Amino acid sequence: MRGVPILRGVTQTPAEPAPAAPPPAGRILVVDDDPTVAEVVVGYLTRAGYQVDRAADGREALVRAEAFRPDLLVLDLMLPEIDGLEVCRRLRATGHGATLPVVMLTAKGDEADRILGLELGADDYVTKPFSPRELVLRVHSVLRRARAAGPAPTPGLVTAGDLRLDPQARRAHRGERELLLTLREFDLLAFLLRHPGTAFGREELMQRVWGWDFGDLSTVTVHVRRLREKIEDDPAAPVLISTVWGVGYRFDPVKG
Repeated sequence: MRGVPILRGVTQTPAEPAPAAPPPAGRILVVDDDPTVAEVVVGYLTRAGYQVDRAADGREALVRAEAFRPDLLVLDLMLPEIDGLEVCRRLRATGHGATLPVVMLTAKGDEADRILGLELGADDYVTKPFSPRELVLRVHSVLRRARAAGPAPTPGLVTAGDLRLDPQARRAHRGERELLLTLREFDLLAFLLRHPGTAFGREELMQRVWGWDFGDLSTVTVHVRRLREKIEDDPAAPVLISTVWGVGYRFDPVKG
């Protein structure tokens, strides 16, 4: 059955059930200035078992994020007062917001904003117009990853040189300095540390690290760039995460 558009930004199939949320569900903050889009998204997430709050602009989003303490943020980039990119930037500079999973809502043609959002630490994105059911599935997926012990069942610490990752606590250090990594950054770094000296293509990283069979390959590029900024002495001349031309990326602990 073909989707029926609801104003701008959302498509909906009549009588389409929202997917059930894996227990425990969680708290979601939806930030969108279009009241119809927000109402549809909130309705689907609520029926999926989530506790949902909403904000209509960037300034209110920052206030509600502090008060509501959500487990995930659904964030439209085009917002009044403070835009979504600045909201994401400010959240990443705070304690709770530094690791808060974010699913962005972007317009179809806004590739530059989408990439910038990923660089600021967004975990996933959905382009408008979108199906609310797809959005709920993306929320499920991101929260499952956030609650998982790590991208692989290997127990104990993962170490390489002075890099140390604790998959159970989802904490990472370089020497004595704690690294503030987003969900996707942590999973990517843990995977690379577990496979030193092996080159992986971007498609393979998307599949093996995040379980994606399709998606924008620039997501991998952006997250590698962000990891380099956090673990390399000189991100412009990386020695830990090397680019293998024509292939992808390789982790080289001996160089660090």
